[in-house]
Amino acid sequence: MTTVAPRTRRSRLTPEREAELYTAVLDLLGEVGYEALTMGSVAARTRCSKATLYRQWAGKPELVARALRHGRGLVLDGIDTGSLRGDLHEMVAQLDDEELEKETALARGLIHAVNSHPDLRRALRDLIVDPDPRGIETLLRRAVERGEVRPASPALGYLPYLLVGALAARPLMEGQAVDRTFLVRYLDAVVLPALVARPS
Repeated sequence: MTTVAPRTRRSRLTPEREAELYTAVLDLLGEVGYEALTMGSVAARTRCSKATLYRQWAGKPELVARALRHGRGLVLDGIDTGSLRGDLHEMVAQLDDEELEKETALARGLIHAVNSHPDLRRALRDLIVDPDPRGIETLLRRAVERGEVRPASPALGYLPYLLVGALAARPLMEGQAVDRTFLVRYLDAVVLPALVARPS
């Protein structure tokens, strides 16, 4: 039986050039959406050949997923305020309203795209969701160790849904982007009560 060797990623790009490409991908994603974004449009925007793009990334799903992961500016490794509420508030404090508006627009576009493109869903899960680059699991583990959250709390498994839901629901319900003020209120009114609730 013949086996096919996995594609190896030949890194000929400097970190600065790679970051420039990811920024262009996110800009295009916000402007035209996932459907209309092509490797050709990324190449034209960045003055890069399509051959170079395909040497670095298997295709559009992987490129978009890696750009989204790279574009997430949150650094949670250094956050440890001594309480889950403090940690989550500190997480929100790292964002600004312009970034949140962009994330809201991206989330809205990607929700539609993943329903039509299973390859994009797989790439997002493999590169973003499963590795948990934001370190939220670390914050939750410490909250469990401090006794703030029960280890068996059913809300622990739903935290990603709660956070993504906020980005998607507010524009739908109110026609407004998510901002820091909204996120802080949402954390205090919905996320934290769900996590620290005790069984009746």
